[in-house]
Amino acid sequence: MDVLAAVLPSAGLLVLFLLLVRSILHADRRERAAEAQVRRELRQSRDPGSPTS
Repeated sequence: MDVLAAVLPSAGLLVLFLLLVRSILHADRRERAAEAQVRRELRQSRDPGSPTS
């Protein structure tokens, strides 16, 4: 029981750290996708004859 009490705080911090890193990576991915979409829309508005892909 003493071992569990000693390991539990570190394990809890590890879980919190992993969740934080995961949320940062997901936010970065969403931001890059949104930026790519804006760039696509700008490129399309400047050159309306270009193919959309």
